[in-house]
Amino acid sequence: MDEELRSLTERIRGEAGGSAVCDRLRTTEDLDELAATLTAPGQPLWARELAAFRLGTAGDRRAFEALVLLLNHRDPQRCASAAYALARLGDPRTARAAAALATNELRVAYALHPVRLLAELRAPESVPALITTLRRRLRPHDPYRRVALACVEGLGALGDPQARPVLTDALAHPTLAEAAVHALARLPRP
Repeated sequence: MDEELRSLTERIRGEAGGSAVCDRLRTTEDLDELAATLTAPGQPLWARELAAFRLGTAGDRRAFEALVLLLNHRDPQRCASAAYALARLGDPRTARAAAALATNELRVAYALHPVRLLAELRAPESVPALITTLRRRLRPHDPYRRVALACVEGLGALGDPQARPVLTDALAHPTLAEAAVHALARLPRP
């Protein structure tokens, strides 16, 4: 069993209350059954999450909408599972959705996993979204340093020279300076 699926299953077992449905969703190979769980009325969140995760990691695009909703959830573990599945889904809409979530100032508290997903996807939307998000996090007394740090690390991993100005600005922030030095070192020389 995949380590991410094992971790997800362990986490939701408590929510599922020992439900046989949980074990069924974890083991079934029937993608239509999983997709039906996403659309059936009255399904608990844990069941939808497990079904979306399984579909996403199988490359079934019927999971896209559910995974994007979970990527923006208030529970960081749900966001992490959704990001993992979205990275494996192979849906061309994923980067655009992650960029929209990462740059949404009203939901910045939940932007950490969309930011990390953008870095992993290496899509055309990744660098502009990470630059925008980081620039906003460089304001004085911004409380979202983890998001800023993820942006710095992601921009370093992507190695795009467009990031040089914002990474240079990040050097002035003590909590970001070391990561910014490493990120700048990964960029091609001008």
